Amino acid sequence: MALKNGEQPTGVESSCQNTQSSFVNDANPKRSTSPQDSPAVSTCLETEGEFAGWKCFKDNGFDSLTGPFWYRREVNGGMRCAFRVEQKHLNIAGYTHGGCYMAFADFCLFMIAKPVKPGPGVTTNMACEFIDSAREGDVIVGTGQVTRAGRSLIFVRGQLAEQERLLFTFSGTIKRSRQ
Repeated sequence: MALKNGEQPTGVESSCQNTQSSFVNDANPKRSTSPQDSPAVSTCLETEGEFAGWKCFKDNGFDSLTGPFWYRREVNGGMRCAFRVEQKHLNIAGYTHGGCYMAFADFCLFMIAKPVKPGPGVTTNMACEFIDSAREGDVIVGTGQVTRAGRSLIFVRGQLAEQERLLFTFSGTIKRSRQ
């Protein structure tokens, strides 16, 4: 069953189908961007469990190590991102670490911009507000919108929530890399 907005999924082992994506790893702007030189980033399409129908990156990069961070395109064309809080995401007090929120928000920034940003880019600015905390087992969902997309800059704002509880808001700017 696919995770729906506001739904708290149960923990089920995942079964991924590895696919290749033409999406360039935005975390590595030094990677070549010419189609023949750019290795495809391996993605995982979840086929069962709580994230069935969602994708994640399987490239041993930062997002893969800190996540898994999942994403999917919604019916309205927007992007939705999610992850389940694990012990590795917690601070010493047992709450989701602020750095985890920020790393996930940066992932969301790029996924939200993905429909208008077909190539690589880098985060040039990100502002955030910590509103509430999450605990181990919670599913954090990131949503947002592109507020403006120019030739070289893309402006995004978004929020992270656990069910209906707002946890974190953010806004950021992506600079498109030259292709």
